[in-house]
Amino acid sequence: MMLSAMMHHARRCASVIKSQREVVVVSHIDADGLASAAIICKALERAGICFDAQFVKQLDEDELSAIANLNPPLVIFTDLGSTMIEQIKKLGINAVVSDHHQSPVCPAPADQKENLLHLNPHLFGINGSQELSGSGTTFLLACALGDFPDQNKELADLAVVGAVGDLQHIKERRLTGANRCIIEIARDAKVLSYKTDVLFFGKQTRPVFKLLQYASDPYLPGLTGNENACIAFLKDTNIRSQGERWRRWIDLEEAEKQRIISKLVRYQLSQGVPAYKLQRMIGEVYILLRETEGVELRDAQEYSTLLNATARYDHAEVGLAVCMGERGDAFEQAQELLANHRKNIVDGLNFVKEN
Repeated sequence: MMLSAMMHHARRCASVIKSQREVVVVSHIDADGLASAAIICKALERAGICFDAQFVKQLDEDELSAIANLNPPLVIFTDLGSTMIEQIKKLGINAVVSDHHQSPVCPAPADQKENLLHLNPHLFGINGSQELSGSGTTFLLACALGDFPDQNKELADLAVVGAVGDLQHIKERRLTGANRCIIEIARDAKVLSYKTDVLFFGKQTRPVFKLLQYASDPYLPGLTGNENACIAFLKDTNIRSQGERWRRWIDLEEAEKQRIISKLVRYQLSQGVPAYKLQRMIGEVYILLRETEGVELRDAQEYSTLLNATARYDHAEVGLAVCMGERGDAFEQAQELLANHRKNIVDGLNFVKEN
């Protein structure tokens, strides 16, 4: 019922957007913001509406003044804007705000004016901190923009990437609340599957010993940061490489995965790791079925980390291009940024280990 009411308001927002020939999209510069921007830009593209996308780390009064000086016919704010509703109104910016952050002051949907509409899960009794992300909110707006019922529903996979990037899966080790509806839409659209698996980063791309070596949540005493120990652990578990090449997690048989998990649990308990921490090893993982197996974009966690890397190093346009479907130069550049990001993390782990 709450999501239905939110969708009803999304259609009102969409009708305002459809009345425009061109709009400016302003989004947050992180994984959720990039996914949000891509979702709305795809929907605008299909609706024949021209757009210019901009990214900001923080939407403050200076940023808003710069936007107002452009005198755009309409601004769509995604994954930000809720905390600046009064300032947007004061500057006379015609806007649709699609955000999930809690707003201190905001009119109820029925009291909102056409020149400033606010789509936010908190206005409909949905917890935007845990149950619906900025990209999930914007996905509902994109669905409302569609010319027919199923148009834009395949963008649900990006909404899942955004929610994972926003860490909404961490508390329960799975996405919950309104996010479940988006997961089911993505599954029905055949763009996403999900299952219970280890939550270690790099299942699609890393050799399995690297999966353990770089494990940080939970930290694995005796294994995290120690390549030789991880290789010895796997050999002792009768997990072998293929010649000189170690397999990735996705290459292993289910029986091999179960052996690793069982031995990890026993080993970590013997090292004094509390059982509740070990529970964090297992959870729900999300597979993007349109992406090639063995690349970062196949796994929602790896995809979101790649997006965060482009944002962290001030290349949001690269992350947006990847989300929009670019698999050439932009994807290669994103992979380079991610490799640099990983190197910095490894250097940090080594520093902690040595000190």
